[in-house]
Amino acid sequence: MNKGIFTISLDFELYWGMRDKLKLDDYLDNLNGVDLAINEILKSFRKYNIHATWATVGFLFFENKQDLEDNLPNSLPSYRNKKLNPYNYIRENNKLERKYHFNSDSVKNIIDTDFQEIGTHTLSHYYCLESGQTRQEFIDDLTKAKEIIKNKINQEVFSLVFPRNQWNDEYLTVLKELKILSYRGNEKGWIYKAVNQEDERQVRRAIRLLDVYFNISGHNTYSLRALANCQPYNIPSSRFLRPVSKKIFFAEKLRLNRIKKSMTHAAKNNELFHLWWHPHNFGKDIPNNIIFLNNILEHYNMLQVKYGMKSLNMKEVSHLIMGI
Repeated sequence: MNKGIFTISLDFELYWGMRDKLKLDDYLDNLNGVDLAINEILKSFRKYNIHATWATVGFLFFENKQDLEDNLPNSLPSYRNKKLNPYNYIRENNKLERKYHFNSDSVKNIIDTDFQEIGTHTLSHYYCLESGQTRQEFIDDLTKAKEIIKNKINQEVFSLVFPRNQWNDEYLTVLKELKILSYRGNEKGWIYKAVNQEDERQVRRAIRLLDVYFNISGHNTYSLRALANCQPYNIPSSRFLRPVSKKIFFAEKLRLNRIKKSMTHAAKNNELFHLWWHPHNFGKDIPNNIIFLNNILEHYNMLQVKYGMKSLNMKEVSHLIMGI
């Protein structure tokens, strides 16, 4: 019997992940729905026995701005584009509203749910490919992120998701030094290659959008044996779960079928399929997004029965690879 792997990771970041792109008022609907979205996602995960990794920005563990300022890393990122620096934003805002910047309550709900792993999305939503920042600044950021998770919830960090999927080979040695077992890499192909904001191109975005509905880049499923070649382990993305679109609702069946076919390919070929998204992606239209997610999880349930597919979080995948 085949035993493919179904992996889910969520980038839990609240406003820190879009602060340099959107004004807070422009994304309130999504952010206001985050807590409910997480509750509904966890409800679905419990129903289908889903193991998932929640890659959480370290700032979310703090209670308020003062708590954050009392726990700064040894060095701060020196991005040339000052807009990218969250510490400038922190200094410029006398009050950081808890609902949009801190969320220890939802973190508690996650860790109280079976099979859920708290990973890291760095302390400050750190951008590893942006000009100006240094390796040492990344080390200091990630060291503090690990320390905060240990102090706040008494857990070790085994998995990391790079913000904006920006990573490079040089920084992977930092993960090894800090005993982080795995990270989520990007899909294969030039349209998914990790780049900074300056190097992003409209044509790449356009082709990625088409790839959501039609199989342009392939299934992007992976053999565990191939992933075992080096540490930290790259557990790459297979598919970003976009929020349901009311504008092109007619195409949602195409999007669902694209995901299901790749999951089936993974199950039949004893490979790994890795789905990811942000909780805030579901915040604006929670019912329809949960229906879409449940359709995916129903399909996983069928693949589990028919082919023996397993749901594993990133830490569990790492431990499985280590046994190969």
